[in-house]
Amino acid sequence: MGVLVFWWFGTSSITGSTPGGALMGIGELCGLVASFLVCAQLLLVARVPWFERSVGFDRLVSWHRTLGTTVVLLVLTHVVLMVVGGALLDGTSLWSEVPSALARQPYLWPALVGTLLFLVVGLSSARLARRTLSYELWFAIHLTIYVGIFLAFFHQVAGGTHFVSNSVARAAWIALYAGTAAAILTWRVVLPLLDDRRHALRVSQVVPEGRGLASVWLTGSNLDDLEARGGQYFLVRFLTRGHLGTAHPYSLSMVPTSESMRFTIGALGDHSSAVAAVRPGTRVQVEGPFGRFTADRASTHKVLLVAGGAGVGPIRAVAEELLRRGHDLVVVHRARTADGLALAGEFTPSPWLRYVPVAGRRSELRYDPLDPVHLRHLVPDIASRDVFVCGPESMARAVVRSARALGVPSTAIHREELS
Repeated sequence: MGVLVFWWFGTSSITGSTPGGALMGIGELCGLVASFLVCAQLLLVARVPWFERSVGFDRLVSWHRTLGTTVVLLVLTHVVLMVVGGALLDGTSLWSEVPSALARQPYLWPALVGTLLFLVVGLSSARLARRTLSYELWFAIHLTIYVGIFLAFFHQVAGGTHFVSNSVARAAWIALYAGTAAAILTWRVVLPLLDDRRHALRVSQVVPEGRGLASVWLTGSNLDDLEARGGQYFLVRFLTRGHLGTAHPYSLSMVPTSESMRFTIGALGDHSSAVAAVRPGTRVQVEGPFGRFTADRASTHKVLLVAGGAGVGPIRAVAEELLRRGHDLVVVHRARTADGLALAGEFTPSPWLRYVPVAGRRSELRYDPLDPVHLRHLVPDIASRDVFVCGPESMARAVVRSARALGVPSTAIHREELS
């Protein structure tokens, strides 16, 4: 709304008197909104602590993705309307208007390059492209958006009609971008580097836990300062060859102590598959913790925890905290084979914990152990329990459907997907 008001009062009353002027006026509005939303989009993933805690990192990333599509469409609309409107005002063809605008508009060539980068990043984020590209390549392409923003910014403040003759507006716009850059540098660069120096995390051991799973133990100093909870995750970067380029999200599989923490990682991609070969002594950087898949979400005394694949890690950590709080737990552990039941030995049966391993493919079992009928057989009082589920997307959806069919309120179902 603020951008709309800013555009309205900064636009000449004669702008809409001709078709060309009207199109260029709307094009300017699209450009202003796109430029503002770029800052909002970056702030969503700037790791601002109070924002992440109140909303949740997964939801912020979802908003960031949605805004990305909107920004790309607005930028393309801005370009098209400015070219068509300019051609109508100048009485020239579209093909003549493009070189003419490039010759007379300040910093328009860099802005054009920036626009192309926006388009490339947008296309790389499409569902089909994400399936084809490796995470590392997608991430490298994604980083070029900062170059695109930088290249487009100078055209905005030097060539935008709302800024050329209004020094106050120009100063406010520069402050908006400077503040966004400061937030990113503070929470994504400076503070993580200071935390890395203070905690001095290193790999102490890598332990195979079952088919396709390995636990990475880290040791360091003052880990209590992280205030991490069972079920949360960190962005983890191993400072060794093959891992330097990206940080990947891995969930805690135990409640951290002051000197150690553990991630149990499934071989779900190139990066996670290579984690098993990381050597003890390797330096590690972490950002976080993130996520709200934590014990304090439970609203009842009785809790059902359902784990599948690498989801056993966060489920195990949440179970540890829930037991400390005195909850009554049932843990249903789903795996395709018996050797996929990682960390099974850590779910020690007691009057407060019942561990139910369910191994075998559905084709072998000849039934779905997570459908409503069989899930109720495993957990007869499921309707009176909170349900926490973590695992592959298809498994998580199946558990949610069954729990709802068995009378569990949607507010009592807590889901974390490994996708």
